[in-house]
Amino acid sequence: MSTQDQATADLAVRATGVGKVFSTATGDVVALTDVELTVEAGEFVSLIGPSGCGKSTLLRLIADLDDASSGQLSIFGKTARQARIDQDYGIAFQQAGLLPWRTVAGNIELPLELHKVGRDARAARVAELAQLVGLSDFMDRYPDQLSGGMQQRVAIARALAEQPRLLLMDEPFGALDEMTREYLQSELARIAAETGAAVVFVTHSIPEAVFLSDRVVVMSPRPGRITDILDVPFGNERTEALRESPEYFERVTAVREALHGAPTERANER
Repeated sequence: MSTQDQATADLAVRATGVGKVFSTATGDVVALTDVELTVEAGEFVSLIGPSGCGKSTLLRLIADLDDASSGQLSIFGKTARQARIDQDYGIAFQQAGLLPWRTVAGNIELPLELHKVGRDARAARVAELAQLVGLSDFMDRYPDQLSGGMQQRVAIARALAEQPRLLLMDEPFGALDEMTREYLQSELARIAAETGAAVVFVTHSIPEAVFLSDRVVVMSPRPGRITDILDVPFGNERTEALRESPEYFERVTAVREALHGAPTERANER
């Protein structure tokens, strides 16, 4: 493997000139154009921008839920399709999508069951994940017996079941109340640090993006393109005290200015 190929394989995501055009009854709609982005292994990157800018479309292309119309996309040096087959990523959406007839344990173990993992290994992994997301005492509960926040924790555990190196999340906390949302943000920061998985996270919330991310990717209105990438230099110390710090408010302001088109010296594209 050449040095360049190795560098690509070490990246969780590389998008080069990626575009997406949807054909409709009234003509073509350009959703994404000329997207250039890399996500390092273990890095937490948020995508933020106005509604309809293509954030979720880009996530779906990474997840091989749709095909790019142009450009190249690789996940750990593989095509998106091969990365999906190899279970290199897990995915969580705004709706938890739990099976109502399965318990917490049954929902978490579903990917393992589908891939013929043995019963004992499944049970051990489910117990490990339930502890990771704080649900060890709720293994026998059904989804309708859980709060919205607990359902999302089950969905996160399920996404992590096969130990993916990449976690894709599409507004997973968007339907939750503010208190629950902030609690789960702290939990997700902890889980990402503990598992070492890279995360690509779609959100409309500037404070959420800043609290969670190593970098915030700002996207333009449709046709979506990346207009700014801002570093968030807080490391793994994502505690509640961070939300009250001047540095945090400075970064929130920088992202807000970038969204509104103001230039920022704190941007750092790579």
